[in-house]
Amino acid sequence: MSFTLIHQDSSTKARLGLLKTAHGDIETPTFMPVGTQGAVKALSPKELKEAESQIILGNAYHLYLRPGLDIIKNSGGLHKFISWDKPILTDSGGYQIFSLAGFRKVKDEGVEFQSHLDGSRHFLTPEKVVEIENVLGSDIMMPLDECVHYPCEKKYAKTALDRTTYWARRSKLVHGPCLSGRQAQSTPPQADAPTAQVHRKQLLFGIVQGATYEDLRKQSAEEITGIGFDGYALGGLSVGEPKDLRYNIVSFTVGFLPENCARYLMGLGTPEDILEAVKLGMDMFDCVIPTRYGRNGTAFTSEGKVVIRNGLYAQDLGPLDAQCDCYTCKNFSRSYLRHLFNVEEILGLRLVSFHNIYFYNRLLKSIRQAIRENRLKDFRVSQSYAY
Repeated sequence: MSFTLIHQDSSTKARLGLLKTAHGDIETPTFMPVGTQGAVKALSPKELKEAESQIILGNAYHLYLRPGLDIIKNSGGLHKFISWDKPILTDSGGYQIFSLAGFRKVKDEGVEFQSHLDGSRHFLTPEKVVEIENVLGSDIMMPLDECVHYPCEKKYAKTALDRTTYWARRSKLVHGPCLSGRQAQSTPPQADAPTAQVHRKQLLFGIVQGATYEDLRKQSAEEITGIGFDGYALGGLSVGEPKDLRYNIVSFTVGFLPENCARYLMGLGTPEDILEAVKLGMDMFDCVIPTRYGRNGTAFTSEGKVVIRNGLYAQDLGPLDAQCDCYTCKNFSRSYLRHLFNVEEILGLRLVSFHNIYFYNRLLKSIRQAIRENRLKDFRVSQSYAY
């Protein structure tokens, strides 16, 4: 099994788990900083490790277009190309392709699209996406799926769901047997198979779609889990729907996902959103928010968000977050950070981005501790740094 369920919180659906990959084990729940084009914006791999990141996310669509597979293959794969020796999850780029609107045409065979870079035409099939991710060598691969907008008519949501299931079957067929899920339960590994080799292959997650319709979510979850993947993701959320509706869909759908597999909520989000989703039973999260906010001068702290550009901090000699022990908070004042942003020094956005990633990783670490101690029900984001 690639995923081991270690402990479940006594008062919520939150779980502690361990996800084994070719480049190391990941403690869940976990947050994945987004490195769309092979880099988490403004941060080096060394800094990501110092910020205690366990895994980062890349995007197969963007990397396929630039720098291209030949260059990455020549470098020995994505890990060596970007000098990152920990796990990488690669998204297929389906969301980016479907956001191109007038520049793509969706067929059952695949997606024809026009590059946002130079206008060149490409045709991606589920098989081609798995091939791309094989070249990248990511530890966790996401298959091609059709993500719909919000609001979405039910008829279109059903069409996208059916196409996603069809593509999932094709992706699984070209990828081969998975390490966990229903198929693994019915086909145990051979007794003489070396343990070290079990986790060397790339993991393939299935994606559940269905927009905000419970019956479609149920159908998709049953179809995707029936195929059998190493883990399962909820897609098509965080696309503009109200928070209450999002939480209801997550709460409803998670009951149809296997307990012995990792559960990934794609594209979420704020600290509050992550905490709520953890309580509902989700394990993995990614979002551009911590680095995007950091580049714009907004920091996440134990006391809430701090917009460091504000004049309020002009003579504030205190740290960004008094309860944080990251490099930024131990060495620089709010006054200095505000100065850096006002004079447009790159160092400012780097320091706040670093702090935000550190904050998110420490938040997830404190959430894991709260689950371990069966006290997540009373856990609050505002108290997350005082553990």
